[in-house]
Amino acid sequence: MRKRKSRAKPAPKKRMEKLDTVFSCPFCNHGTNVECRIDMKNLIGEASCRICQESFSSVITSLTEPIDIYNEWIDECERVNNHEEEEEEEEDRDDGYVPEKRVSTTE
Repeated sequence: MRKRKSRAKPAPKKRMEKLDTVFSCPFCNHGTNVECRIDMKNLIGEASCRICQESFSSVITSLTEPIDIYNEWIDECERVNNHEEEEEEEEDRDDGYVPEKRVSTTE
């Protein structure tokens, strides 16, 4: 007679770690005071700080998580800051300097 094959137990499923829903504010820099809320009915995500009352809202999809809204807010802040720096540099370069036109005298 033959032995029965023993079945190996399947590996236990890994638990997905929960993503954060509260973050630090980019304006007042207080930790865990930015709360992200998702309104699936109106497809709007909002992040707002409880201390300085700054807020950001964006259009969301069904796959959007609170960290996505916070990252969009941070990206928008960086984009605005970089744009302002570029304008300041441009103003510094334009301080009354007018480039001379070169005119060719040979024909």
